[in-house]
Amino acid sequence: MAWGQTKAPIIKKAVEEDDTEDVPASLLQNHDDCTFVIDETCASELTRFKSPWLTGECEWTDTMMKRAVVNLALKLNKPVLSLTNNDYNDNGLSDLLVEKGDAYEINLQAFYLLRDSITGWPGGKPTEQRTSHPERPEPFPKKAVIFSPHPDDDIISMGGTFMRLHDQGHEVHVAYQTSGNIAVTDEFVTRFIDFAVGFENMFDIDETKSKKLLDDATTFLKTKKSTEKDTEEIRAIKGLIRRCEAKATCKYVGLKEEHAHFMNLPFYETGTIEKNPMGEADVQKTIDLLNELQPQQIYCAGDFADPHGTHKVCFDVVIEALKAIKKTKAKWIDNCWLWLYKGAWQEWDITEIEMAVPMSPDQVIKKRHGIFIHQSQKDSVPFQGSDDREFWQRAEERNANTAKLYAQLGLTQYAAMEAFVRWKF
Repeated sequence: MAWGQTKAPIIKKAVEEDDTEDVPASLLQNHDDCTFVIDETCASELTRFKSPWLTGECEWTDTMMKRAVVNLALKLNKPVLSLTNNDYNDNGLSDLLVEKGDAYEINLQAFYLLRDSITGWPGGKPTEQRTSHPERPEPFPKKAVIFSPHPDDDIISMGGTFMRLHDQGHEVHVAYQTSGNIAVTDEFVTRFIDFAVGFENMFDIDETKSKKLLDDATTFLKTKKSTEKDTEEIRAIKGLIRRCEAKATCKYVGLKEEHAHFMNLPFYETGTIEKNPMGEADVQKTIDLLNELQPQQIYCAGDFADPHGTHKVCFDVVIEALKAIKKTKAKWIDNCWLWLYKGAWQEWDITEIEMAVPMSPDQVIKKRHGIFIHQSQKDSVPFQGSDDREFWQRAEERNANTAKLYAQLGLTQYAAMEAFVRWKF
């Protein structure tokens, strides 16, 4: 059994490539009764999913055609418009030629699909009436809600789009789904333990009690064991640190203070790496916020490679909330589109991308500075997964690579691109 994108390469080796002791699971190919139980993302590298036209008859939808042409162009290191009939025939795509005509026509169709996914107007362009544009031109401006599982996912994953939505006049709200307190190191707390701004209001206590709280926190951290769970007060301090960073990010982008919503979903607040399952309270909080704002656009994290699973739970909470709202027949939801972004661990496959928002070199730098605001997550971050780079480095490389792939396929060369896939709920 296996699941998740990170397992996809080894599942391909185990199921499809030569059996070898280097991959013990591959030896099971010789067993008479062996079943692999995997999920869709884990199966993504298997030929029957990645290149189904090589395993049997294929229904050549626009999506399937785009996937085949893009993969062929990348494999041959050619722009899409330079592919020939021989390229298709030599790589198992003769059926596509029979279905769609010669290479020239197929190349043009795939090129237009790629071209039409690129937009500098993520909220829709009011003067653009092309039906192929990723977003609707009306209404304009839109109300957009960005769900951020942790207090920095908004700027890390879609900082350029975040800023562009605001700059183009849309009403942007950010919903920070969890406090993110577990990702603040004890050393960072110790470094800033003497700051007192916000403590009296936060705990509804006077200056004397505030000083005692700080002294107690300092004493606890000095004697804390590595396996010991933080006290409620320490978690509150760590949460306050991340909350202040998130508020500063919103100010940096230009958002009004009341457009930042700190949900503190209950499933996260265990004080340990292991979180509780999604609960009714998490879903109800999300329903209440969405019904209050009634957005035309929602952005949500679709990255499930998060080492401690917070992104997946936050995604499930949003989906369950939308399902519940749809059952109530609320009118606003019929005109609401949900866009998924990837987090700090992965990027969408270029064949899946439905909206790519380009960034200039100046916008890349501005996004980097926005990420730097989250000082508690810089330099040394707990639970980084297998990638030890800082989040700004991951984001820049991922965005630059997306732009490079588009250019490699024959599209305009941009400094960077943020990518999104629409979820039809």
